Amino acid sequence: MSEAVRTMMRMDTEAAQESTAQADAGFLWDFWYPAARSTEIRGSKLVTAMLLEVPLVLGRTSEGKVFAMRDSCPHRGIPLSYGRLDGNVVECSYHGWRFEACSGQCVEIPSLTSQDKLKVERIFAGHYPCEERDGYVWVYMNAPGTKLAETIPAAPALNVFSEKCKITHLSCELPSHVDQGIIGLMDPAHGPFVHQSWFWRKRASIHAKEKKFEPIPNGFRMSPHSPSTNSAPYQLLKKITGEPVTTTIDFVLPNLRTEEDRSGKLWFSSRATVTPVRRDLCRIDFVAAWNLFFLPVWIFRMFGKTFLLQDQQTMIRQAEGLKHNPRLMLIDDADRPAKWYFALKANLMESRRTGGPIVHPMDGPVTLRWRS
Repeated sequence: MSEAVRTMMRMDTEAAQESTAQADAGFLWDFWYPAARSTEIRGSKLVTAMLLEVPLVLGRTSEGKVFAMRDSCPHRGIPLSYGRLDGNVVECSYHGWRFEACSGQCVEIPSLTSQDKLKVERIFAGHYPCEERDGYVWVYMNAPGTKLAETIPAAPALNVFSEKCKITHLSCELPSHVDQGIIGLMDPAHGPFVHQSWFWRKRASIHAKEKKFEPIPNGFRMSPHSPSTNSAPYQLLKKITGEPVTTTIDFVLPNLRTEEDRSGKLWFSSRATVTPVRRDLCRIDFVAAWNLFFLPVWIFRMFGKTFLLQDQQTMIRQAEGLKHNPRLMLIDDADRPAKWYFALKANLMESRRTGGPIVHPMDGPVTLRWRS
C-alpha cells in the first residue's frame, strides 16, 4: 500500500470521526445558515467564520460573487484565510496552491514539474454553496463527508410587502447550545420577567392568554391573531391606523422564527435565526423591515438592542446553571412549542437516517393557554 493511499485512508477516517462528533453535537445539516453580514466582505479581504464547528473562509470574487470554502488547505491543513484572494482564485500562504474560489477546484500547484503526473484539477478544497440575501451571506452546510444534493433550495428571504421600507440588522452571541437558544426564542412566558420595561411589558401586566397553533412543513405557526394588549407598540399601531393589528408567527427548522404584523397598509416583518457556532456557542441574527413612517431606524435599533441584551444576559446566567448538568423539565402549555421543536428535530434526523417520511408531532390545529 502506497503512502498516498494510507494518507487518503487516514483523511477519510478523520472525516468520518469529525462527522460523528458533529452529529453528536445535535447539529442539523443540509440547511442554510447566515455566516456573516454582506458589509463585512469587501474587496479582496478574506473573512473567517465558524458554523456548526466548521471553520470557513469567506470572500468576494472580482465579479462581486461571494464564496465560502473550508478554512483549510487540503495539502498541509494551514488555514486558507492566511493566504490571499487574487481575482477569482484563493492562494494558500504555505506552498502557493491555488483554488478556484467558487468551486474549490485546484488550478495550480507551483512546485510541480513537467515530469509530475498529478492531476491538479482532481484536487478540491472544501467548498459550500453561498448566497447573499437580506444583507447576509448565507452558507449551505452539508454534513462533513457527505455529497452535496444535486438541487438545494434558495436561501431564506425576509417577507416584505412594499418596495419602500426601512430595514436593519442586529446580532448577539449566546453562550449556550443552539437548542437552548431556539427554545428561548420561541418561549412565550419569559417576556414580563426578562423584558420588563416601560415601553414593552411590566410584571404586573401578566394575564391569561390563548393562542391557536397549526402545523406547517418543518415547523409550526401561531395562527393570525390580535397581539397582546399589554404590549404598548401594538396598541400604538392600532391607534394610528384605526384598524385591527394582526400578528402571525412561524417557526421553521432548523432555526427560523418569523413574525409579520399588519394593520391596514402598515406592516412590520422580522426574522430571527439562532445559528450554531460551536456546541457551546450560538448567535442570534435578527433582521427587520417595515413601512411604519413613525418608526425611525435608530429608535428601533435602540429598543432592539435592549431586547437582545436582556436575552443575552439571561442565557449567560442560564449557562452557569447548565454547567452542572441539572435535570430539566418542560411543562404544558407554555413549553409546548419547545416540545414540538425537539420532536420535529428528532423526527427529521430519523427520517434522514431511514429514508422514511418526516412525522410531524402535530396532527392538526391546537389551542394553547398560558399566563404572561
